[in-house]
This record gives sequence, C-alpha cells and structure tokens, in this order.
Amino acid sequence: MPDLKIPQPPIFATVEAERDYHKQHLAAAFRLFARYGFDEGVAGHLTARDPEFPDCFWVNPFGMYFGHIRVSDLVLVNHKGEVIEGDRAINAAAFAIHAQIHQARPDVVAAAHVHSVYGKARSCQAQLMAEQAGNPIAIASDIARLTYSQIGGHYIGWFSFQSLYEKIIREEPDLLQ
Repeated sequence: MPDLKIPQPPIFATVEAERDYHKQHLAAAFRLFARYGFDEGVAGHLTARDPEFPDCFWVNPFGMYFGHIRVSDLVLVNHKGEVIEGDRAINAAAFAIHAQIHQARPDVVAAAHVHSVYGKARSCQAQLMAEQAGNPIAIASDIARLTYSQIGGHYIGWFSFQSLYEKIIREEPDLLQ
C-alpha cells in the first residue's frame, strides 16, 4: 500500500518567508471573498498578523475592491494605527476592530469582518429558510464537542483553505505581485 501524505502547514526557514506566505494567503482570501460575494463597496477588511512584529497586522487599503488586491497592495499597520509599510490609507473601522482582536488574542493570525448581503438584516433568505425547516433541534453538548474535536481548530481551518488557495492562484496569479 502506498504511503499516503496529508498536507501540513509549512515550517518556515525565515521570518521573511513566513511573512510572504501570510501576505500571499491574505491576498488570495480577498480575491476569494470577492468571488463568492462576501464584499460590498468599500466596507470590510481582512487582516493577518505579522510574524516578526506581533503588534502589527497586514490589512487591505481603504477603498480598494477585494477582487483586485495583490500582495503589493497590502498595508502594514501597528496597534496604534500608524501605517508602517505601504502608502495607502486604511479603514478606521478596520483598525479599531482588528487591533482589538489581535491584541486580545495573540493566538489569532487572521481575522475577517465583511459587509455582504448574506450578513445584513434586510437579507431575510436564511431566516425564512430556517423557519420553513420547522422547530430548531438543539445539538447536544457532547456531540458539539466531538464535532469540534474532529473538524475544528487551526489545522482544519488551514487545511480547508488550501484547495481554494490553489484554485485562486492558478486562476489569478497576478495576486502574488
């Protein structure tokens, strides 16, 4: 029987390599959010903590369409709101929300806050579908814990993103610029 391999998160030789990896994946995430409708106008932001400077994070420039963001467009900002790298303005809400997340949770590498039709109060489709299904059934806490142990956590999140990352890189390689 062949020796089957399961992808694992990379181990980086340098902090620069890790930074490039996070920036490439962040730019890909922006493109994927745009592709699947998780963007609207200039609202919304995704961030990735810098591996060398944990009090800094990479964020999208204010007013730039998610579907056009490239690695070179990303802006590095510190927890004081100062732009460290890049020449574009950032969304004040992006700073206010993400600085608090990254300060409170040093284990969190990336965070997203978007304004899509899926998350707005005037979008009732999900609610109507849920109501049509009947009364909700509570999930037992032991089943919830078991499910989390099988498909929750950092590794599964990383693993689940890999096929989408490979897809967007093949289809839109300019995002790596």
